[in-house]
Amino acid sequence: MTIEGQHVVILSGGISHERDVSLRSGRRVADALIKAGARVTVREPDEKLLPWLEQNFDDVDVVWPVLHGVSGENGALYSLLRAIDVPYVGSRPTAAMLAWNKATAKALVKRTGIRTPQSIVLPNDTFRELGATSVIDSISRGIDFPAVVKPVEGGSSQGVSFVNEKSQFSRALVTAFTYADGVLIEKKVSGTELMVGVLDFGEGPFAVPPVEVVPNSGVYDYAARYNAGETTYYAPGRVDEAVLTQVSELAVRVCQIIGLADVARVDFIVDDEGTPWFIEADPIPGMTETSLVPLGIQAAGLELADVYAQLAEHAAARGPRNTPAQPNLVV
Repeated sequence: MTIEGQHVVILSGGISHERDVSLRSGRRVADALIKAGARVTVREPDEKLLPWLEQNFDDVDVVWPVLHGVSGENGALYSLLRAIDVPYVGSRPTAAMLAWNKATAKALVKRTGIRTPQSIVLPNDTFRELGATSVIDSISRGIDFPAVVKPVEGGSSQGVSFVNEKSQFSRALVTAFTYADGVLIEKKVSGTELMVGVLDFGEGPFAVPPVEVVPNSGVYDYAARYNAGETTYYAPGRVDEAVLTQVSELAVRVCQIIGLADVARVDFIVDDEGTPWFIEADPIPGMTETSLVPLGIQAAGLELADVYAQLAEHAAARGPRNTPAQPNLVV
């Protein structure tokens, strides 16, 4: 099939903390698909969505969820689209769920020998049951400083804090718990931040050039990600060619381990010795004007309209129940 004249439904918005980013991503994807010749409808994931999809079943060729945050990235929406037999761009529900939980993704990747920073994962209940002071004392003895405190689920660096000493943990934990019921406390790795887009048009996953991010503030937070001029991007990143190749290969391997399909992003930090450390994987990466996957696609010499059209074409032809292989949980 060809995307020319096909009806693609873009889902963006939602009720998560990342609603605004999702709306921007959805608009960019829609514009590219329209340029490629598709008919595009942009919809919110609200109470009218599923009845509308069932009523328009014969007219919808493929759905493309561009939903950031829990409303799209935890796999629940994928499960519902599969249940009503609607083709979609994205991974199996299980794979999205595994990537959405940073601790789970780290554990799966670590089992294969890929390096990931030392970390501790704690639910909110632990602090209530054992006492915040005692838990913070234990954390301080069990993790090396400086550390990163982040919600165990979530994206766009929301709720992320850097901690250099024990006294800073309380505020960092309160911030993280604003976005999720669990926190991931991780040793901070200093080095070059490289983000790798991974695509699959049906012939196997491949990486586009890794993008290096250099935020003006020194921290790649929400503002640095989505406000123009706050970050300088290098595509490909300014590291040795051998390191770029290694990071690209690792990104593809991570997607295979977790089971991510179609389009995803894998984030690394390369330390001063040239060692890549896996940080997280994103099953629905941002597609805004400052997002990293589009920058990598363009660095590869590819047109966004062509790439998005191929992703939509492949997903439509594949159907909802033939999404690529289950996560590779056996190592």
